[in-house]
Amino acid sequence: MTTPVFRFAPSPNGHLHIGHALSALLNARAAIALKGRFLVRVEDIDQTRCTSQLEEEMFEDLAWLGVPLDEPVLRQSENFSHYRSALEKLQDMGVVYPAYLTRAEIKRFVFRFEENGRSWPRDPDGAPVYPGDDAVLTEDERQTRADSDAPFALRLDMKKALRKLDRELTWDEAGAEGKALFEPVRKIPVEAVAWGDVVLARKDTPTSYHLSVVVDDARQGITDVLRGLDLYHATSVHRVLQELLGLPEPRYRHHRLILGEDGRKLSKSNQDTSLRSLRQNGMTHVQLRKLIGL
Repeated sequence: MTTPVFRFAPSPNGHLHIGHALSALLNARAAIALKGRFLVRVEDIDQTRCTSQLEEEMFEDLAWLGVPLDEPVLRQSENFSHYRSALEKLQDMGVVYPAYLTRAEIKRFVFRFEENGRSWPRDPDGAPVYPGDDAVLTEDERQTRADSDAPFALRLDMKKALRKLDRELTWDEAGAEGKALFEPVRKIPVEAVAWGDVVLARKDTPTSYHLSVVVDDARQGITDVLRGLDLYHATSVHRVLQELLGLPEPRYRHHRLILGEDGRKLSKSNQDTSLRSLRQNGMTHVQLRKLIGL
């Protein structure tokens, strides 16, 4: 029987908040309950915002929570070659293309499209689906940008990728908390078209979240991806990439989210209350666990 392997994958670009605490503790508890392992992955692709000091403070927070960690710790910044190899494999398959539209150009295109009451499709996260360079730029403009080494994103041609796979995909969804951990899995149909052509890398960034997460899960031997419900729909993209790259399929478990008073998901970028500030103000890890329903 395969030993279950769980992981917690934070980015050291800010301090952990109580939503991170919930995810880390649920993964650690699941690993113990299922007699498995619990790994930590440091998602530090963004070398500008991610710092060694924030990483050190992140591990201090995890120690305060009482989260037992297994070695080794994987740092994405030390594994760029693996993302490059995966991207090259997808390029060789002909399912990746350079896209030159800027975010501002996409925004203007969608605004003009919707001026007369029409609706441009949005992906499950609410962002406009990529329209394609030829919807905005002339052939000469596209060639000029390619010749001038302009900034670009490398996008997955989703429809072409699905045609190449030519089969119905699903993922195994299991329980995320308590007794539900032991319930039979449900087969969830993959609905990747709704995402459009997702970004896999950029000219100055070797990988995107979608690409790195499937490569890293495979390299760490992750059997159970336990993460927040905000990533539930992204699983469709990850299953497509796993099938294209010939990577193993983990079980997925999506846990409840802790929302702010305004109903939105907690975020480091919005400066939501950090674990560091809570413990500096005297909160114990026992009180924190009670606060998040554990």
